[in-house]
Parts: sequence; C-alpha cells; structure tokens
Amino acid sequence: MKLLNGKELAGFIKERQAQQVRALKQASNVIPKLAIIRTNPDPVVDTYMRLKTQYGEDIGVEVEVHTVPQVEALKRIEQLNQDSRTFGIIVQIPLPDPSQTDAVLNTVAPQKDVDGLAANTMFDAPTPMAISWLLAGYNIELNGKRIVIVGHGRLVGSPLLKMWQASNYDVTVADKSTADLTALTLEADIIVTATGKPGLITSAMIKQGAVIVDAGVATDKNGLVGDVAPDVRERADITITPENGGVGPLTVCALFDNVLRAARAQADNAAKSS
Repeated sequence: MKLLNGKELAGFIKERQAQQVRALKQASNVIPKLAIIRTNPDPVVDTYMRLKTQYGEDIGVEVEVHTVPQVEALKRIEQLNQDSRTFGIIVQIPLPDPSQTDAVLNTVAPQKDVDGLAANTMFDAPTPMAISWLLAGYNIELNGKRIVIVGHGRLVGSPLLKMWQASNYDVTVADKSTADLTALTLEADIIVTATGKPGLITSAMIKQGAVIVDAGVATDKNGLVGDVAPDVRERADITITPENGGVGPLTVCALFDNVLRAARAQADNAAKSS
C-alpha cells in the first residue's frame, strides 16, 4: 500500500506561504486577515477552527473568529465586506437553519469568498484544490483515467466535479445511495469519496491498483473517521490517503493560499487607485 501523505506536501507549502506573508508586509505593509463566521457549535467544527487559527498564526495571517447567532450572520458579513483590513471571509457550515445557507454564503463579497462557496465566487474551493495538489504531488495522472467521485456536497463533490470536468477528465459522480455504486467503483482507476458515511467504501468495491482519496469526515467512538472501511487498508496493491494527514492538511493550505491571493489582489487594487 502506498500512502498519499498530505502532511509532507503541506510542510513545503506552509513554508512558501510564510515567505509570501513576509513579502506582503514588507512590500505593501499588508497584514493578511481571515474572518471566520461561526454560528453552530460542533465538535468537528471546533477541530477545524483550531487548525485554521494555529495555521494562520504559524504563517503570520491573523485569524479572527466571529461567533454570532445565525440571525446576525448577514449583518456581520456585510460589515466585514466593508472592512479593508479583512481580506478573506469564510462561513462555517452547516448552519443551524440550513435553508438559509445559500443566502448567507452569497452575501460574502466575491473578492473575499476564500472558501469558494458563493454563486459568484472568484476562488476554487479549498478541498478540491487540496485533492488536486495531493494527486499532482504524488504524480498521479488524471488524463485517460476513469474517475468516480462518491458524494456531491457543496464542499467537496460538486466543486471537484466542476473543476475536473472543466479539465475534460473522465469523471462520474455518485453518492452513498446510488444503486450500482459497487459497479461504478470497480471500474474506477481513481476514487474520491466524501460522503461522511463511515465504512461506505469496502475492499470489494475497489479494483486492483486503484487510487483512493478519502475526504469523508464523520465522528464515531474513535473520533474523526472517513468513508473507507478498515479492510481497504489491508490491501498491498492500492494507493490511498492515510487515516489522518491526507487531504485535511492540504485543505487548510489551500484555504490560506486563497487568503493570500485575495490580500495580494486587494493590495494591488489599492496601490493602483492611490
């Protein structure tokens, strides 16, 4: 079994980003800042909040957490849209009232939507970026391969499908309720799964020599778990993300890459108008 270790790649990216932050500060007197809107306390959300806050501190980006009731989220986002010191805004989802998700996400200014979730966003979503970086970092070729994405959520499956279809890859999307899911995955050279259903993808569903990216996130008695069943990791012939340290570290890197892009763009615009 070959592991797709995102932690190793993340270390190189993190070092590069720290240098970029220092350059921004020196050249433009810009201190990048990310604002996080949090409306729904949740153990999984808390874990990612800590990761993002620590990562920002490590590379020199300010991370400001705004814990507000959902009814106040739109007003707070509008305030941050107008704040010239805030270069990126993300909204932690799910919201307590999911029916308002689109309205809340689409309130974020396109040039600050570093999570890539608004309808008119200017950025790619971080997790699809991370998956593409991870596969490229390990020289996994996508051209000419049969790819199946299991799960079509707004954070992973849907934006990844759009990204890879734009590159003309042979990609099919399914979900955990697809009737012929095993038939689809057995034909796949590359499987990306992101459903949040532990144990969904078993060894019997995977062809010889396949590549599996487990981007599923759920919680059980053992803590955070993915979509892949334990028997998959007993296979010697496959290439797969580790139980921890696969896509997650690179997703945080990709988010902050978007923050730095936003900061540079807004600094350049300010310089042109001055």
